[in-house]
Amino acid sequence: MKGTLVSTEIAEPYAQALLSVAQSSNLLDRFSGDVKSLLQLLKDSPQLNDFIGSPVMKEGAKKEVLTRVMGSEVHPYLLNFLMLLVDKRRIAFLEPVCEQFLILVRGLTNTVLAEVTSATQLSDSQLQTVIDKVKTLTAAEVVELSTSVDPGLIGGVIIKVGSQVLDASIRGQLQRIGNSLGRSV
Repeated sequence: MKGTLVSTEIAEPYAQALLSVAQSSNLLDRFSGDVKSLLQLLKDSPQLNDFIGSPVMKEGAKKEVLTRVMGSEVHPYLLNFLMLLVDKRRIAFLEPVCEQFLILVRGLTNTVLAEVTSATQLSDSQLQTVIDKVKTLTAAEVVELSTSVDPGLIGGVIIKVGSQVLDASIRGQLQRIGNSLGRSV
């Protein structure tokens, strides 16, 4: 369901509601951290994701598992929100709701998400260079990095911020050279 129009239409109001609770309770940072942890948990545990999204599983079982897994780790307001999603039969949209919530938070805090793909694992100083470059390009106050490694790049990095892509990889440079040679022949 990720990325579909229906999931976006469902996720948006719930994400807005969660943002409203976070702001009114002065818990925006706490909720952001909890939601990021929850998304990581869902990514690391496809079984959990499948279980809570299954229409066959009873709501009580879903609530019990979520309470056991998230219980003391998340703020009680967020746990109540998860229970509400179960009650409203919207828990299958948990991932899009969480992602939309983080998008809304980034908009409020002048934060951008930069997806960085490199040929090898980047050092801390290289990551800081990427952060500085993204701040310069976007005028953002804060940059969140999502990193991945793709040895097929040969060397260099690809940085994606929203719809902007900065391809500084050797593979990209070779493709551009090949394209220009193909045009000149």
